[in-house]
Formats: sequence, structure tokens, C-alpha cells
Amino acid sequence: MTREGRTRPVSATQVRDYLAKAQEYAIAATSELEAGRSIAATSLAIHAGINAADAVCGARLGKRAAGQHHDEVLGLLRQAGEDGAELEKNLRRLLPMKTKAEYEPDDIPLSAASKAVERAQRCVAIARRVVASRS
Repeated sequence: MTREGRTRPVSATQVRDYLAKAQEYAIAATSELEAGRSIAATSLAIHAGINAADAVCGARLGKRAAGQHHDEVLGLLRQAGEDGAELEKNLRRLLPMKTKAEYEPDDIPLSAASKAVERAQRCVAIARRVVASRS
């Protein structure tokens, strides 16, 4: 179930900042995956996706989700055009992994981490495309 909640305004400068954070997280996720650290790679991939979503929502809607639940952004992404919907599909697959990666003692298989990093890279590519189209 997707929640709709609080939002915060996002400036053009903040859009670029969210994109920069998304890119940094994605690079770090790739590095951690290459080092065989699947939990860190997955966690970083999730944060890359969240920041990419904030960049796209900020660019297209002038706001980002600001509630306690990360899945609140999914509804906003669907309002952000085709790019937002495409990013939403990838982020929807990443968000359920957050609790396991960050709070539970279980390991994350390298194959699952690899898929998470791929999804994050797709999210960042979409955000890059959206932000570039605004420049």
C-alpha cells in the first residue's frame, strides 16, 4: 500500500544536490558490491534510489515526500510523468529491502545486492535525464 503524506518544497539547487547525492550513493554501492559487501551495497543502492526520486519529484513537481515512510514518494513519482513512473517501478522494488539491509541481522545474497545496485543505477540514470532536460 502506498501512503500519501507530507511534502516539502524543492528548489532548483536542491534538485541538483539530490541528484549529486544519488550519484554518490550509486557509485559507493557499486564499489561495495565489487568488494563483496552485499549489505552495504544494498543499503547504499536504496539511498541512491530515494535521492534520485527526490531529484525527479523536485524537478517535475517542485516538491518531495517528507513523511516518515519512504513509500510516500511512490505516489508523487506517478505524478511526475513517464520518467517518474519508470523510476517508481524501480524504487518500489528497492524500498522493501531497506529494513532487511539496515536493521535485521540476516545476510543479503550477492545476487539480490546486484539487482538492487542495477535498480539504483536505473533510478539515477532517470534522474540524470530529468535534471538535464531542465537545464
